[in-house]
Amino acid sequence: MIYDASLDDLLQKVWDGGRIDGAEALRLTRLPLEELGALADRRRQLARATAYDGRGSGIVTYIVDRNVNYTNVCNVYCKFCAFYRTEKDADAYVITHAEMDQKIEETLALGGTQILLQGGHHPKLTKQWYLDLLSHMKAKFPEVNIHGFSPSEFVHFREVFHEPLEKIIADFVGAGLGSIPGGGGEILVDRVREQVSPLKAMSDDWLEVMDVAHRLGLSTTATMMFGHVETIEDRIEHLERIRAQQDKTKGFTAFIGWTFQPEHTKLKAPTVGGHEYLRTQALARIYLDNFPSVQSSWVTQGPEIGQVALKFGANDLGSIMIEENVVSQAGACFHMTVADMQRLIRDIGAEPHQRDNWYRLLN
Repeated sequence: MIYDASLDDLLQKVWDGGRIDGAEALRLTRLPLEELGALADRRRQLARATAYDGRGSGIVTYIVDRNVNYTNVCNVYCKFCAFYRTEKDADAYVITHAEMDQKIEETLALGGTQILLQGGHHPKLTKQWYLDLLSHMKAKFPEVNIHGFSPSEFVHFREVFHEPLEKIIADFVGAGLGSIPGGGGEILVDRVREQVSPLKAMSDDWLEVMDVAHRLGLSTTATMMFGHVETIEDRIEHLERIRAQQDKTKGFTAFIGWTFQPEHTKLKAPTVGGHEYLRTQALARIYLDNFPSVQSSWVTQGPEIGQVALKFGANDLGSIMIEENVVSQAGACFHMTVADMQRLIRDIGAEPHQRDNWYRLLN
């Protein structure tokens, strides 16, 4: 074996917390999984060292919230989605205020603090319908954060409402919106997006929504759905684009990556397993040096891999998912309780704490 001093230099750079570029990231992907995981765990420790009064590197968080899909009607027909329906389908729906109230009351009874509100791109719902829903939720349940509407939904709203993003987001905030999830990120490479979701927002559109939201003071998350038609280089380009956005606005609270779930979808692509998931998450933790948190994706990988991911760069186990309708339609069917999460966290020697959307500890 030929000694490679430049690789040693790169490994030391990562260990010390230095920023890497795309070419260096590609070299890291060739490391043995356990070595890449150790580097990611080191970067997790560095990123969390000063959090929670210096206790951050030993704390793993989770959130109790509920995914509520306000409609399953969608006109972008993503090939990787098994959830969407057309208006003519017998099981198409739009949620009522009474149905929403019941879901929130059930969430509060389980100690929940947030509703993750997302839907399809419904072609006929008006702006006032959304404002009325937000206002109703905030008036009746002021203690619940509404973490709602992906960037692709906001791009859809811009087209349907014929208003600029700044006004739409500001009006939604005025009605009760508290933060924006990063759904619809998929892979931020247009060549890939044109294959898997050609009618959905393209990369610049997704990033524009995040830029506007951050400038208006909203926190958001960043996501990546991988393991379909993209290359390793595409994944790295995705990480570069969200890192550059974070450099500009510092509005992302966390990165969440998950794998394509193929069941009942139209996208004919071989997904990847736990090994590739852990490798990609570890690389993301190292590359995203300006992201305070990385969330494990137990929903697609299962509780055991979700737990292992806490040693591959993640410092958060995500939500107990009181309700989840989208990835479950594509074949993921894992469930967890708060007790399950706390046990998984304690079993790796960490300290479990419930958090809110802004990663403030609640217990």
